[in-house]
Amino acid sequence: MSLYVIAIGGSTRPGSATEKALSCVLAAASADGAEVELFGADALRPLPIYAPENKERTAEATRLVEAMRRADGIVIASPGYHGTVSGLVKNALDYAEDLAKAERPYFDGRAVGCVANAWGWQAAVSTLGTLRTIAHSLRGWPTPMGAALNTSTPLFDESGACTDRSSAFQLETIGKQVAGFARAFGSR
Repeated sequence: MSLYVIAIGGSTRPGSATEKALSCVLAAASADGAEVELFGADALRPLPIYAPENKERTAEATRLVEAMRRADGIVIASPGYHGTVSGLVKNALDYAEDLAKAERPYFDGRAVGCVANAWGWQAAVSTLGTLRTIAHSLRGWPTPMGAALNTSTPLFDESGACTDRSSAFQLETIGKQVAGFARAFGSR
């Protein structure tokens, strides 16, 4: 079975800590046999504000929705802005509404890994809780491991590798769980 795992998230800055965390998760999913694709800043910034009454979609929005439709597993990551999910990430997730009447609605039956990072524990933890709630609302299964990362101290080197052992363990575990659960439950 070929697995397809997507990651959605980041900030408006390419190469942000959020994007680096997603890359670490995707590396673990890839090592576990999944085909992976990152929808980071470059893919999310051009998305128009989601408007359910407007059925026309840009090429970028169509690409994201089709990736969500095809995905066997999904990873969502957000910086903690004022204790919750950033507008950029929330707007991208709003496009899942286009899958409301799909054969597999929303993220139904798929493992969803959740990662939050912030300049302190309070915003990281509350944002992680929000991401898990969003995953449930979209009928996804949040993986048992979620990551709340405190970026007040550097966690990644220049190449994007996670230099903090605890954070690296969490990110790798999420990648393995998303790929492993997708394989075990045959979400296609």
